[in-house]
Amino acid sequence: MVPVNRRGTQPRAGMEYFDARRKPHNIGKVVVALLFVALCIFVLKQSPGFGGNSVFSRHEPGVTHVLVTGGAGYIGSHASLQLLKDNYRVTIVDNLSRGNKGAVKVLQELFPEPGRLQFIYADLGDQKSVNKIFSENAFDAVMHFAAVAYVGESTMEPLRYYHNITSNTLLILEAMASHGVKTLIYSSTCATYGEPEKMPIIETTPQLPINPYGKAKKMAEDIILDFSKRTDMAVMILRYFNVIGSDPEGRLGEAPRPELREHGRISGACFDAALGVISGLKVKGIDYPTADGTCIRDYIDVTDLVDAHVKALNKAEPSKVGIYNVGTGRGRSVKEFVDACKQATRVDIKIEYLSRRPGDYAEVFSDPTKINSELNWTAQHTDLKESLSVAWKWQKSHPRGYGAN
Repeated sequence: MVPVNRRGTQPRAGMEYFDARRKPHNIGKVVVALLFVALCIFVLKQSPGFGGNSVFSRHEPGVTHVLVTGGAGYIGSHASLQLLKDNYRVTIVDNLSRGNKGAVKVLQELFPEPGRLQFIYADLGDQKSVNKIFSENAFDAVMHFAAVAYVGESTMEPLRYYHNITSNTLLILEAMASHGVKTLIYSSTCATYGEPEKMPIIETTPQLPINPYGKAKKMAEDIILDFSKRTDMAVMILRYFNVIGSDPEGRLGEAPRPELREHGRISGACFDAALGVISGLKVKGIDYPTADGTCIRDYIDVTDLVDAHVKALNKAEPSKVGIYNVGTGRGRSVKEFVDACKQATRVDIKIEYLSRRPGDYAEVFSDPTKINSELNWTAQHTDLKESLSVAWKWQKSHPRGYGAN
């Protein structure tokens, strides 16, 4: 009979064999593995977007994070450029229905450093998307540019304008309230005044808009003002006049959708005519009660306009509302504008005179005294030909807009 050696008993089925002599070696492997996993998690957590721990999702001392709605558009992209130059952290939200991804790419190339700029493709009319954006990002302020913005188009599609301007602004305000964002810089318009009896327009001029664009903007203003009475929000409302020009260094410009040329700004139409994209410029209305029969407007350079927005952001105070006209204080007729455009482009643009555009008004220009004194802002680029020359230089080098890049 073979004697039993109990110390050499084989392990039972289903039981793992353990050799005490291998214990230190296995523990070392486990420790190394755990350290490696911990290191990987640490590195990943420092990466943008990991588990919501992106730099955009947290507040940082000394850093102001601004949400720029409509930041891929003409004015919004220029405002984003200025904010980035001034060392703000910027998140652009745009559905690209009117904006250009090419403008965002330019900004991304100029400011590639992590934590400076992010772009979110989203529709501000989608409440779930808006709430998600605010829940995943730590905003300190909102610059709300996003809006459809053509007077003529608004008379043809009024419901679209009330939804896009008024309803979307309401969603932004609700999200700001829910997530504790306390500063709003609102992009408004002189169209809220309608056609005042007296010129120039001051901030207390009665607001009697005569087209859906102006009415929708005024409704949005009213919502903001009513809400601000119940909160400690800092609010700045900028009512600006007719915007022209482009970035003096040629990085950004105005590139409206081709299908919107009929409704677009007169500067875009002038350049299209000079480039031969359209056969000539259509001037709508030559029987207004003005010196030469054409409309009179206050043309503000986009560089000055975005400077006003940044100054407004810097001056915004809790529980206070500032309302400012942003213009040069000088009215120019459409004929004067066309003459300046001809000089800037050196093209003898063909002009076709048509009947008035629905919803338009004869004369509008600002009194910028209030913004001059309270925000220390004054328009610097007031030479019409010079502003158009700068914009024309960009147009010539981008004949297909940002699609040429």
